[in-house]
Amino acid sequence: MNKHIKEYGFVSVFIIFGIVSYFYSFTFGIRASKTFLNMFVEMISFIPIVFILVGLLDAWIPKKKFEKYMGPGSGLKGTLISVIFSMFQAGPLYGAFPIVYILYKKGASIKNIFIFIGCFSSLKIPMLTIETGYLGLEFTLVRAAITIPLFVAIGYLMDYYLKDKNFKINDPTSSN
Repeated sequence: MNKHIKEYGFVSVFIIFGIVSYFYSFTFGIRASKTFLNMFVEMISFIPIVFILVGLLDAWIPKKKFEKYMGPGSGLKGTLISVIFSMFQAGPLYGAFPIVYILYKKGASIKNIFIFIGCFSSLKIPMLTIETGYLGLEFTLVRAAITIPLFVAIGYLMDYYLKDKNFKINDPTSSN
């Protein structure tokens, strides 16, 4: 019983706060509740698609292929695959983490995992097209030309820093 209170206590308090806010016309609480509901609906509609894609990725691509093309010895080829693969994704950043776990589980290098996360956060094709429309092609190309080497450098630095630290990504299905 106490475990459930600890796990769901904050959510329960937030729901009660939202209901009371509506009842007493507390503007901040109403806005917070609406924002939460909008994000919750977005997440609920997006997460099943991510899990289906992650399941297919896990089932269809053997570990040997991942190790060959994105593993520690993949070099520039692995870097390019990480950048390109991240560009063809869609959705918010939290959608990348199940994919990152599969990449890790299948043998992708730390470097390529961090490159994937960085590029996922700022170089997705839908995001680039919107950015080009608002800020122009020149801005988009300059920003991409700056961010790609930056994320590659971060990937190499994280790989160097974490290689002797017994780095691992926790299984999301286990309770830690």
